[in-house]
Amino acid sequence: MDFSAGEEQWRARLGTLRQVVRQEVVSRQLVAHLPDLPPRRVLDVGCGQGTQALGLARRGHRVTGLDASPRLLDDFRAAVAAEPVEVRDRVRLLQGDAEQLAGMFAPSSFEVVLCQGLLMYLPHPGPLLDAVGQVLAPGGILSLLVRNGDALAMRPGLLGDWENVERAFEGDSYLNRIGVHARADRLEDLTAALARREMRVRQWYGVRVFTDTVASDAPLPDAETLGAILRAEERAGRTDPYRRVAALLHLIAERR
Repeated sequence: MDFSAGEEQWRARLGTLRQVVRQEVVSRQLVAHLPDLPPRRVLDVGCGQGTQALGLARRGHRVTGLDASPRLLDDFRAAVAAEPVEVRDRVRLLQGDAEQLAGMFAPSSFEVVLCQGLLMYLPHPGPLLDAVGQVLAPGGILSLLVRNGDALAMRPGLLGDWENVERAFEGDSYLNRIGVHARADRLEDLTAALARREMRVRQWYGVRVFTDTVASDAPLPDAETLGAILRAEERAGRTDPYRRVAALLHLIAERR
């Protein structure tokens, strides 16, 4: 479960339909729980190229991005450099492993923690959730994006990959689109794990209900079509039964 093995493919596909749908839908889901005022102290663990973190900085929040990849942090720095000075001043970037999180920051240092697309590359969620619980202030918000273990057979099934459908029904690991073996989490298990750490799930959503099986390199359609896709994905992501079969789960939790 080493993301670095698929990093170049990840970077190459950031502007594709699947990735744009993921980033935009997650951003829309988060904004309902994170108003612009008052500005919050935000930590993005595994920030990568900084799509979500930079969006929050533009909205006035003070953002710290942490990632192990020098290349992705360079991409983030380049994006920040193109922003107005008031946005640049709100962003701090650090290189380091997520496992070092609790030792890098004082307890209750942040009012918002983003952990999006990271748990799937860790063998167990527990240690990182422990660390998040330490650095997140009481009343703070956690945005957690994971692969949906309750719907792991959906993608191979819809693609007619019957051998991997069998494996998906029985396990919690899969080979993802960037060629890396990763792990999925189930909603019930994550909800319980967060509760044990005094974090209550306030709301949860599905992400990529309809577009998960499109080609990895599928380009963006025209603006009108993209708008229709995003509206459909956003609605499905908050509506049963659709959200339960989404490729990804987005949990919004609050620390008690």
